[in-house]
Parts: sequence; structure tokens; C-alpha cells
Amino acid sequence: MATKKVTKAAAAPIDHRETFVSAAVKMNESDGIPMEEKLRTLYKIQQTDTKIDKIHLLRGELPLEVQDLEDDIEGLKTRISNLQSDVKYAEESIADNKTRLAESKQLVEKYEAQHDNIHNSREYESITKEIEYQQLEQMVCEKKIKEQNLALAEKKSAIDEAKNELAYREGELAEKKSALDNIIAETAKEEEILEAEKAELAAKIDNRIISAYDRVRGNAKNHLAVVTVKRGACGGCFNQIPPQRQLDIVQGKKIIVCDYCGRILVNSAFDTEE
Repeated sequence: MATKKVTKAAAAPIDHRETFVSAAVKMNESDGIPMEEKLRTLYKIQQTDTKIDKIHLLRGELPLEVQDLEDDIEGLKTRISNLQSDVKYAEESIADNKTRLAESKQLVEKYEAQHDNIHNSREYESITKEIEYQQLEQMVCEKKIKEQNLALAEKKSAIDEAKNELAYREGELAEKKSALDNIIAETAKEEEILEAEKAELAAKIDNRIISAYDRVRGNAKNHLAVVTVKRGACGGCFNQIPPQRQLDIVQGKKIIVCDYCGRILVNSAFDTEE
């Protein structure tokens, strides 16, 4: 008798656009963990993240300042490189015009020497036109050389200014990086411990809820995705919560989400436990 092969249903992929409202239905008690315990774990994750945020706050604007300085330095290096290319082109152009000027002068000398051997008016006119043309060519070359020398001086001056600015910015970056590295070194151990605690707590929660938590937290100005009810209001947006919903929050039997800001609301007693 043939046995029937049982196919295992594939787990649905996580939708990173999910909010707590859409993900809450998946956070049931089928795994044997009470809902209140899951909510308490989520709140502990939030508290841990808040502690990590405070560590990052110690760094102030230094990470942004370092990034801005690095961008400025890259921009200056690109500018210097472009200016150096312009200088090289100008120098080659000047050298080319000087060569053409010298060749034109030699031709004028050659045509003037031929005046003594002119046999008719046609030859005279032809040589005269060639001399005039070469003299005009000399004027054009001299004008270009003068303009290119001026442009070359400006480019070299701009390179010097950019190099001075680059040196200043690099010195400033070194100071900012040193200050940032010192702060990171002082708090690295504490941050590492907190990150490990968070990972341990997150392992107890459904991945879809964690994904929704990260999304709501990322969109909130104060980075709070799980808050308690304080004086009858949401601890995130401070809008009033109806009494019946407050009772549901205290009972902790299901996820209650703030209608105004989308944060999960939990029992204020969790604060005392923390």
C-alpha cells in the first residue's frame, strides 16, 4: 500500500511594509507563550533600543560631521584632479601655438627672401598674400598664447587654493574622527552587551512583529514603537485612549495599537518592572 507524501507548506515571506495592525494577527499564542509575556518582551526590546539610542546620542553630530567632511574632501580631490587636467591641456595648447608661431615666422622669413627673385607681378602678389596670411597667423597664435597663459595662471591659483582647503579639511577630519573613535571606544562594550540582549529578546518574537517594530520605530521621531499608557494617553503621541481600550491594555490578552500613531500600547506596570 502506497504511502501518501505530505508536503510541508512554505512559510510566507516577511513583508517589510507591514505595520503592527497587519502583523498582530500572526502574533498568537500557538507557541504556548502568553500574549502578555510577548508584549513584555517587545517592551524590553524597546527599552534596550532606547538605551542604545542614548549611547549614540553621546556622539552628537560627530558622525554626520565626519561624513560631511569626507564628502567635502572627495569633492576637493575631484576638483584638484579636474584643474590639473585643465592645466595640462593649457600647457600643451601653449606649446602647440608656440610651435605654430615659430613655423610661421620661418615662413615669413623664407617668403621675404624670395622677393629678390620675383620675375612678375603674379609671383609678387602670391608671395605678398602668403606673408600677410602668416602674419595674421602669428597674431592669432600670440593672442591664444596670451589668453592661455592667463587661464593657466588662474587654474594654478585655483589648485593652490583647493590644496590649502584640502589640507585644512583633512586636519579637521582627523580631529573629528579621533573624538568620535574615543567616544565609540568608551561605549563599545556597553553597546555590545545591549545589542546581545536585544538579539536574545528578539529571538522570542515572531519575525513579522520585529519587522513591523523596526518599521514603526524608524518612522517615529523619538524612535519609540512600543509605549505605555500614561494618564490615559498614548506615551508616544499623547492622544487620549478610550477607557475600554485602557482596560484591554491592562489585561494584556491582545495587541492594542494606537489609532493615531500606530504604536503598540502596553501596560504601564511594565515600567515598574523595568
